[in-house]
Amino acid sequence: MAIWIIALVSILLVLIRPFGLREAWWAAGGALVLVVFRLIAPSAAAQAVAKGTDVYLFLVGMMIMSELARREGVFDWLARHAVRAAKGSTSRLFLLIYCVGILVTVLLSNDATAVVLTPAVLAAVRTAEAEPLPYLLICAFIANAASFVLPISNPANLVVYNGQMPSLHRWLLTFGLPSIAAIVATFVVLRWLSSKSLSGLLKQNLPAGTLTPAAKLTLWGIALLAVTLLSASALNRDLGLPAFLCSLLAVLIVTLRDRSAMGDVAREISWSVLPLVAGLFVLVEAVTSTGALSSAVQALLALQQWQRPQGALAASFTIALLSNLVNNLPSGLLSGTAVRAAGVMGPVRDAILIGVDLGPNLSISGSLATILWLIAIRREGLEVSFGRFLGWGILVMPPALFLAIIVLWKS
Repeated sequence: MAIWIIALVSILLVLIRPFGLREAWWAAGGALVLVVFRLIAPSAAAQAVAKGTDVYLFLVGMMIMSELARREGVFDWLARHAVRAAKGSTSRLFLLIYCVGILVTVLLSNDATAVVLTPAVLAAVRTAEAEPLPYLLICAFIANAASFVLPISNPANLVVYNGQMPSLHRWLLTFGLPSIAAIVATFVVLRWLSSKSLSGLLKQNLPAGTLTPAAKLTLWGIALLAVTLLSASALNRDLGLPAFLCSLLAVLIVTLRDRSAMGDVAREISWSVLPLVAGLFVLVEAVTSTGALSSAVQALLALQQWQRPQGALAASFTIALLSNLVNNLPSGLLSGTAVRAAGVMGPVRDAILIGVDLGPNLSISGSLATILWLIAIRREGLEVSFGRFLGWGILVMPPALFLAIIVLWKS
């Protein structure tokens, strides 16, 4: 019971950030408390931290490329072009930014959408004199709605499969249509909720801007990163090291033209994300030691006996709710371990991954991407409360998840 209390309190403190301390302090602090009071052995905690190696490399690689793109103005350029292409229409801008969010999430991960696209969109819509919240919410919700289009679209996918990633061909056959269903359903509900805010016209004299030589090199680096990750996924390889090496190569090449690039990127990266994730791994390892894994295995075995699609729906919504309680990285790790231990296959296993990825659209605490999104808008002087986000999420997430599972079952 003590372990569960410490884990849940740590997640709550990550969300509310007492005394203005960064999220990492509370996750890592909770893990440290568990070790100090011998609620988890130091060796077990070290093993839990080591389990996240591929995720750390993937996150660092994505943050390097994302920060390089931010520094060189690549995402500002994309956002400005979206505003210009809208031709004064708030509705058209909403659709264009949604499409840009899909592209960034699919090819660069949901964390890139949260970290880099969010401030770029905010800068563009402010210049266009538009109400920012509907467009910012796109960055939060599409980051999770499009996060299972490809294995590279969400670090949680690496956690769920943990070295047993299916081939890219198999992935697309399984998750292609459900991801389209989730993206469309999310758009429809978001657009309906934003209808009152999308009135009037946009300022139309926004300059398009030009890409510098370094920005063009960065775009080539993004393309290379996307091809590298797709190739690694197709070969059923871990994605962390390729993402890290490819992003490091891109920033080194840009540094040859601009000697300050490497230092600027290193200083601006949110390194605190790493102890945050490591702390979450330790927390879930401690929770697993209380018998949670055994309970999860028994629940999965029972769900497999249900008639489809009831079993798949129950599995996806259960893991979705758990992800919002403890964050989807730890819930993904626990569910992935339970799936392998129970030998669960087919729609129930696939529904669990969709629940881990899409379920966090319910609340800010559900995924690392939405936490990073909240950090990004706080930097710009904006705030979205837990209750306000939940008010949107409770309307956006359930229909998208339900539709995705039904399409999964029928496909």
